[in-house]
Amino acid sequence: MTSPLQQKLKLAGPAVVTANRLGDGAVIYRTGTGRWTTELAAAAVVSTTPAATELLAAAAADKLEAVDVYVAPVRLTAERHVLPGNLRERIRSGGPTVALPGTG
Repeated sequence: MTSPLQQKLKLAGPAVVTANRLGDGAVIYRTGTGRWTTELAAAAVVSTTPAATELLAAAAADKLEAVDVYVAPVRLTAERHVLPGNLRERIRSGGPTVALPGTG
């Protein structure tokens, strides 16, 4: 049986699967080989709902490395560079917006 969240998934353009790393909270992206990376450029980019659903299901099953798995929009440049597709993802990919204790 498909979960309600997966039933509502509809892509309006290219997307990646993202989450937070369980150990330190870092933003991570799912690669085409089923691994996690902190580099958006290395993420698997999908453009169909079935492909996104498949990637999301595999990523969500990885509860030992990642939490809060979801599909995020991206933009592709003419050179095929992957950029965050909305404000939330621009903020997440850029790191914290405030100085963390011990970093300043």
